[in-house]
Amino acid sequence: MRVLYVSFLIVVADQISKLAVKGFSIPFLNLNYKGMFEGQKINVIGDFFRITFVENPGMAFGIDPGLDWKLWISIFSLIASIALIIYIYVARKQPLIFRVSLAFILGGAVGNLIDRVFYGVFYHYAPLFYGRVVDFFDFDFFNISILGKSYDRWPVFNIADSAVTIGVLMLILFYRKVSKEESQEAAVELQSVASNPVIAENNSNENLDNDSSDKGKEISL
Repeated sequence: MRVLYVSFLIVVADQISKLAVKGFSIPFLNLNYKGMFEGQKINVIGDFFRITFVENPGMAFGIDPGLDWKLWISIFSLIASIALIIYIYVARKQPLIFRVSLAFILGGAVGNLIDRVFYGVFYHYAPLFYGRVVDFFDFDFFNISILGKSYDRWPVFNIADSAVTIGVLMLILFYRKVSKEESQEAAVELQSVASNPVIAENNSNENLDNDSSDKGKEISL
């Protein structure tokens, strides 16, 4: 379960970056950090990479599912996060890379879940579970179309989104590597048996002996 530290660090980094962009106010501590205004852009590497403050209304790529679906998306995210924690515990004896990939996905899921559940209340614009996700990484790659919507830049995202993407890619590479290793081991075993007729003959004789003994048992019965 030590991999949960990875999830924790991702959540902390994600929330600190979002608060730095959006700003925050804690009256009883007399803290008031203004942050950026929505839609503001700050060039980091020319026009290629910039910090752009937007708020995701619900799903990935800025897709708005509507007010009726926002609650269900938040509840589903909560259930999925709990299920991931349980699964990480169940898979605690699996290879480290597999567990780390799940930890990345969990950290990203929880990071965005905090926005959806608490930001509406914390920033006084919506009830619990109806908050919006803060996005700010803005890259110019190539023109694309996703779900019928055209983009001249990559959709704005955040650290939590990056963590989920990295975790999924790690899972794909992990399973591909395991599958490849298992296929290679099976091929080597078949080749060794085929190239050594003594082993094949002994295995065949053992099978015949087992069949004969089983038939003898049936007759005696």
